[in-house]
Amino acid sequence: MYRPEYPRPSFVREHWQNLNGSWEFDILTAPENRLNQPLSMKIEVPFCPESVLSGVGKTEFLNHLWYRRSFTLNEKKGRILLHFGACDYDTTVYVNRQKVGRHIGGYVGFSFDISDAAVCGENIIDVEVHDDTTDLSIPSGKQSMRENSHGCFYTRTTGIWQTVWLEFVSDNYICEHVIKADPAKECAAITVKTITSGNISAEIYYEGEKISSAEAEIKHNMAYLEVPVKNPQLW
Repeated sequence: MYRPEYPRPSFVREHWQNLNGSWEFDILTAPENRLNQPLSMKIEVPFCPESVLSGVGKTEFLNHLWYRRSFTLNEKKGRILLHFGACDYDTTVYVNRQKVGRHIGGYVGFSFDISDAAVCGENIIDVEVHDDTTDLSIPSGKQSMRENSHGCFYTRTTGIWQTVWLEFVSDNYICEHVIKADPAKECAAITVKTITSGNISAEIYYEGEKISSAEAEIKHNMAYLEVPVKNPQLW
């Protein structure tokens, strides 16, 4: 498997499943629902179909794509998140033929909670992608609007081009976090966004030893903590 490593090293969770590897795939000439139809090709995710490493290597305009693969759940506990590191440009995701979400944009990661659509046993993910580089309303950077590369413009990147993975979380989990060092207060200022209310704690370790901790109540799905850091070596 290409890119087997955990894709978010700054916020690692223990329970996850990499979905990179061989997916079923098709290039469509127009938007078309393929949920109940076979796909004729294979592609190696997370490489875009224009790249050689994807196993496809087609560099013409690929405006409409369809992806599919299966995964197995032995049991269901808590919530199940399906993450895409990036997919260019207009992406709709289905799990077991049920639409779980749509994302528009090609440069940032996104995720969907698929807990209600997933089942114990085999599950099927379908990904529908539309991307028209010639549409001036779609951000395209230096992707070529001609069929070939020219000048500083390069071959396009269409569809999935970053790691896809499942993540298994509790019913209440941190969905966003920001950590900032505050030398004036000698603390780490931590802001978190969660799914529901409750309590949260944070600990700081230095050279393997715990040096401080703090707790806070989660209100309106948000919490703010200032964790003391009195060790002068860290400032």
